[in-house]
Amino acid sequence: MHRYTPNFHFKTTCIGSIPFQDIEPTCRKILEDPSLIPFWPQFVQRSYLEDMIIQYNEALPLIQINKEKKSLSISASADRESELVTFYDRFLAQDIDYFAISRTCAPGLYAMNEIIKQDGINEKHFIKGQTVGPVTFAAAVTSPDGKSIIHDPELLEAMTNGLAIKGLWQIMELKKSGKRPIIFLDEPYLSGFGSAFNPLQRHEVINILQSVINYLRENSDTLIGIHCCGNTDWAMLIEAGPDIINFDAYEYMDYFLLYPDDIVRFIREGGTIAWGIVPTSNFTGNETVEDLASKLDQGLKRIHEWGISPDTLAERSILTPACGMGTMTPEAAKRGLDLLSGLSLRLREG
Repeated sequence: MHRYTPNFHFKTTCIGSIPFQDIEPTCRKILEDPSLIPFWPQFVQRSYLEDMIIQYNEALPLIQINKEKKSLSISASADRESELVTFYDRFLAQDIDYFAISRTCAPGLYAMNEIIKQDGINEKHFIKGQTVGPVTFAAAVTSPDGKSIIHDPELLEAMTNGLAIKGLWQIMELKKSGKRPIIFLDEPYLSGFGSAFNPLQRHEVINILQSVINYLRENSDTLIGIHCCGNTDWAMLIEAGPDIINFDAYEYMDYFLLYPDDIVRFIREGGTIAWGIVPTSNFTGNETVEDLASKLDQGLKRIHEWGISPDTLAERSILTPACGMGTMTPEAAKRGLDLLSGLSLRLREG
């Protein structure tokens, strides 16, 4: 059972990445939107260091950045044993500050907290952060032989532990805002799970995700979400034990609804569904609040038919874009955020 069940009632939030480049004005706009659970923005068009993989590389063992390819790999020249010993010494001592994300890699996180402290913004109860999920991170990092470290159990475990303690550092930073943290594990690699290209078994994915979720839950008072923007084994993600499941409801509504027993159990145990109802990669600009409301209603009605009351489902629902907005134009992203806010207002006012 989940320890705490908030009443979100169709509040909104975002995945993280945005196409804007003005740090302070963007953070202020996020804080000013009454429907929006504030999130710290990733300015991915401003610097490659804010890419969802690279952003979390600091203090992880053996990692090196390839600036030309904008990717991460394992150093062939580093002393593997020595670096892992140093890493685990810090991890086991819970030296959280050692695993901090620098302002260079996450200026939005620092700016958001500074504005909240400076302006005394207290009317919002939650603040959202995000971290790359351990499976997606391990799949993206290559070893010297060119293979993903998802095939290297020792490094996979180290990176999973590293992301867990970096997540804990982030949660402690978010708590300085005076608000309750929410942190999403972003796992786009799990889209299409079960294909021949995915080397992990179902139980392995669950164990990896649970390793991070349990660590954060044991060491903090936070709500934990999993975001996956494609089709996946949703029962697997629910079994991992998050408080929030975030999916692309615009493109994959029918696929998500193939798991009625798991979804009903998840909601009854206090889980929240974050409906990614505003398209991102396929955004046309012609979408309307009415269109999105109609599409969302299809999913809500199905879950009502399974025995979840409309009031309960409203309380356990958040609205988001389908994925990060970093690849959109600034104009399209603004339009998408307006649609998100308009849909929330429509649903909250009944």
